[in-house]
Amino acid sequence: MAFRSSAYKSAAQLRSMIEPGLITAAALDAVRAMIAPGVTTLDLDAEASRVIRSRGARSNFQMVRGYRHTICASVNEQVVHGIPGDRALQAGDLVSIDAGAELRGWNGDSAISVVVPGDAPADLVAARQRLSDVTEGSLWAGIARLATASHLGEVGAAIQEYIEAHSPATGSYGILRDYVGHGIGRKMHESPSVFNYRTAEPGAPVRPGLAVAIEPMVVAGDQETFVEDDGWTVSTIDRSDGSHWEHSVAVHDGGIWVLTAPDGGADKLAPFGVVPTEIG
Repeated sequence: MAFRSSAYKSAAQLRSMIEPGLITAAALDAVRAMIAPGVTTLDLDAEASRVIRSRGARSNFQMVRGYRHTICASVNEQVVHGIPGDRALQAGDLVSIDAGAELRGWNGDSAISVVVPGDAPADLVAARQRLSDVTEGSLWAGIARLATASHLGEVGAAIQEYIEAHSPATGSYGILRDYVGHGIGRKMHESPSVFNYRTAEPGAPVRPGLAVAIEPMVVAGDQETFVEDDGWTVSTIDRSDGSHWEHSVAVHDGGIWVLTAPDGGADKLAPFGVVPTEIG
């Protein structure tokens, strides 16, 4: 299978992606700090918009045809693409926030999942926190594998291996098959696809210039989903909880650099023995 040369960028182009990545990270940090019982998902959207605009960037989500918000906010059984609105968060909710920024024609894309603090049943909080932790851990396992991979298929295999190894004994987690990661650059969504599970095909070659958004979407039950009546929100059919974590990552001559992490991913990659290097 041939892959377009446009999927691979120059070092200068990769450096142009650092600032929109950092702006995306700042927006998510601001949203995370606001998450509390009683706060609406539209409140979170407004804060992300404020941060992105204050840095001179634009929400690239608003550049998607038909979508007018800055973030996607997905709660509990909603896995991805939830539309912000007047829903007030409750203690113990599991909310996934996806955001992106565009600056001078380059894009960043990242997502986090947070259990809303407050008085909620301990077993519910523990189950949702574990789901989020495993999803985040699988993201970093995939990023770590990218540092040594020859093809992107190895990233998906690493993500699945991590999830399988850390699923609860009472039942395995599901990995969404219909929604995957992607290349990123001049557009928020570019080729190649980045699968979150093992595939028969090896995937795109991993070589300097590759920039991808790795984003495992993991559910506590069955991976089958449907799109809600709003035409966007993706929810689990069995109503099990979902979690979504994402980072944009660049491969360059010196190694890898997580574009949407202020430290390039150093802290989270350390347990995997991977040291990210700044783009030269």
